[in-house]
This record gives sequence, C-alpha cells and structure tokens, in this order.
Amino acid sequence: MELFVKQNSIVRKIWGKSDTVLFIFAGASAEFALNKAVDWLYYTGKLPSDPLGRLFSTVGYARKIVFSSTEEANQSIDFITHIHASVEKSREMSIPDWAYRDVLFMLIHYSIASFELLERKLTHPEKEEVYNVFYRVGLRMGLKELSKNYNDWLPVRDAHLEENLEKSKFTIDLFKQYKKHLGAIRFTILIGVQKLIIPKIAKDKLFKNDFTLLKPVIQFYKISRTVKLDTTIKNLLLPSNYKNQIKEIDIPKTISKEKPQPN
Repeated sequence: MELFVKQNSIVRKIWGKSDTVLFIFAGASAEFALNKAVDWLYYTGKLPSDPLGRLFSTVGYARKIVFSSTEEANQSIDFITHIHASVEKSREMSIPDWAYRDVLFMLIHYSIASFELLERKLTHPEKEEVYNVFYRVGLRMGLKELSKNYNDWLPVRDAHLEENLEKSKFTIDLFKQYKKHLGAIRFTILIGVQKLIIPKIAKDKLFKNDFTLLKPVIQFYKISRTVKLDTTIKNLLLPSNYKNQIKEIDIPKTISKEKPQPN
C-alpha cells in the first residue's frame, strides 16, 4: 500500500502531536481572519458560529490526508474540493484560486513555524518535505501557479501576504467569536501564540504591539513534557468538551529521534 506521506516523514511527526497541531491552527486562525476571502467562511456561517468545531473538522481532514494511503488521501482531497464546489454553486460565485493557495500556504508556514517553536529548527530538506506534501494536495485540487519547490515558494508566500491580507469587519467579528468560545484567559493565550508565529505583516495589522509573556511559558511547557506534566497543563488550558478530540491527535512515536543536519 502506497502512503501519501512516508512513514518516517517529518510531516507525520509534526501532525502527530496535539500541541503542534493546536499551534498550527492558532496561527492559521489569525491569518484566516485577515484574508480578503474570509467572507466565504461567513457565507456558510459555520466558522463564526463554532470556530473550535470548525478547527477540529479541519484537523480531521488534514490528518486523514497525512496518515492515509495515497488512494484514501486523494479521496479526502476530492471530498474537500466537492464541498467547496457545492458552496460555490450555492453562492453562484467562484472562490478565487489565490484564496485556495492562501489556505495551502498557511498549512505549510504554520506546520514549520509551530514545530520550530515547540521542538527545533527544521533542516532545509525537511522544509522541502513539508512543502512537497501540501504541494501535492494543491495539485490534486487542481490549483494553478504553484511553485515546484520550497525556495521558489518563499517569495510567492510573501507576495500573497502583501496582497491578500486586510483587517475588516469580518476580522473583528471573528476575534470576538474566538474570545466568546474560548473565554478570556484562553483567548489571551491564543493571542500570545499568534504573536509568536504569525508573519510580521499579519501582526502589524492585528495587534498594537508584539509583546507577549508567552515565551518563558513555552520554555516551561517544553520542560513539562519531559516530566509528563504537559497533559495536565493542556487539560487546564483547553475547553473540557474538546479534551478527548485533542487527546486523539497524539499518535505513538513512529520516528526515532533523528540527528538533524545543519541548514
């Protein structure tokens, strides 16, 4: 059976840990809110009415792709494409191709940024591997103008950030919904995480400053994992009705600790 992502891939390691996945979507939730095509998420009403539920739904699809055979992964990608096509038909408009690319770019960027914040710096071949997985997702979705490798993608990513981000009424409302569903303390933590991993251009549009007390907390959390306190901390910080879903994200280690090569 051919796997969509190789068994020993760094992508499986990134998407097999709940804390890394949660950081990926903490960052993406900020960039989603700024994207000029965010009105599409309001058309169905699902994101503003249940942002956490939407997060775990998206996590589920992403993990089906990362941890499945090529055939099953392609079926999941095709299903996602079908859902979007249905929304387009209902609205009698097409989602811009650049908007699809932006979502793909978020998954690439935050997969790398989250792992590097919580674990270690990735080597260039590992970053290339992350890019290649989502590049193949994009090809299956029929997206155009995708860069063929990580290095070529970097300036394209910067151009998209410059062109496709703006603070709008949807941005403001989404952050209100995040706070409503998370509560004040968890929302403050979300903002702290976002300030650590989103690009500067997004931070400048969202926040008055990039100050956060979360850096020393991240270091403490890293230490807590060595003494098995991380589960207790996550249980304290995350909504109780999502604890089981968060726990299910973690998978047994299938990769031995590798010796990273210099970039």
